[in-house]
Amino acid sequence: MEKNVGFIEKVFRLKEHGTNVSTEVVAGFTTFMTMAYILIVNPLILGDAGLDMGKVFTATALSSLVATLIMGLLANLPFALAPGMGLNAFFAYTVVLGMGKSPEFALTAVFLEGIVFILLSFFNVREAIINSIPHSIKKAISVGIGLFIAFIGLANAGVIVDGATLVTLGDITSGTALLALIGLLIAGVLLIFNVKGALFIAILLTTVIGYPMGITTLPEKIVSMPSAPYFFDFVWSDILTFDMFTVLFVFLFVDIFDTVGTLVGVSTKAGMLNEKGEVPKAKQALLADAIGTTFGAILGTSTVTTYVESAAGVAEGGRTGLTSVVTAGLFAIALLFSPIFIMIPSAATAPALILVGLFMMSPIKEINFDDFTEAIPAFLTIVLMPLSYSISEGIVFGVVSYVILKLASKKFKDVTPLTFVLAILFILKHVL
Repeated sequence: MEKNVGFIEKVFRLKEHGTNVSTEVVAGFTTFMTMAYILIVNPLILGDAGLDMGKVFTATALSSLVATLIMGLLANLPFALAPGMGLNAFFAYTVVLGMGKSPEFALTAVFLEGIVFILLSFFNVREAIINSIPHSIKKAISVGIGLFIAFIGLANAGVIVDGATLVTLGDITSGTALLALIGLLIAGVLLIFNVKGALFIAILLTTVIGYPMGITTLPEKIVSMPSAPYFFDFVWSDILTFDMFTVLFVFLFVDIFDTVGTLVGVSTKAGMLNEKGEVPKAKQALLADAIGTTFGAILGTSTVTTYVESAAGVAEGGRTGLTSVVTAGLFAIALLFSPIFIMIPSAATAPALILVGLFMMSPIKEINFDDFTEAIPAFLTIVLMPLSYSISEGIVFGVVSYVILKLASKKFKDVTPLTFVLAILFILKHVL
């Protein structure tokens, strides 16, 4: 046992990061629980595009497993990856159903995106993009992601629903909304009393409480053999067309800035940025994302990206790649025990997401709100993420307004050349 602990310490440097094995294991479980919904949601969405749901389920679990394992072992960071929400919807509803392209066309675009990302990772392009984001925007990204993830939790539980005023309060007296509020109360009490693994325990207890409420459904069987995934199901005849270029560009743009935003935001909250304000081992982290996307496309799923729900594991104390390795292991188990994970209702994971939103608010104290060239871009970054339902759009508005306001106030030294170039590209993206 001591040899195993020594090996784990040598690989992940737990003491150096102020953590231990039990904390990392709980963090890994918590991260998985908050993002396990992707195992069901992704096959449903890509199923609308004509792909086989069983095959997509297997591809989702395997691509998440591989990418998250690489993140843990190569970058030693507590982040999990899986096919991204939003990107899978673009795949199904815009490319396939909207443009009339085949699922194979979309998978080819995702595969090419992964290859491009691998090349960009080796040439440090994406790492340079991370480092070019102004310090105040990095702080704002953490806060914006916090509001965004809390909004996701409230929406998943039905506490917030569509309404005449865009969104409105749902029926909180029954059903999933009531269960989520009960879970929120449980999690809050556990946190007040500093119970270790509070969010994870709250997820389990809320799942149990959901059974007599008729929300948690016991599975008919525990073990289910997964379907074989797709394999190199691509078409090459359209790779030089304008449509392929357009689709590839959107996949690239959204994935780059969703991943960059998540890495920066969660690392900022966890106090993991180095003295220069940079994400440690960003190159390796981005390479994990790129390899996951390429591998996922080969097996038949949409773009793999770093998950904002990783913040739940970080909130539980996860600080190293051991958290990611545990999460990856649970994706492997899910391949055989999918009925158990399907049993956990969204109302049970919603409280964890809502409270993670609270945890990620603290960097707002470090933003200089007395300097409007810093405050306005930070504010736009924060509010645009939940309101546009997009991490990348929050970054776009933050960076563009930062550059414009700094130049207008003649604070030229605050704008690096790469930050200026990013702002121009963001503007062109929306104009064109």
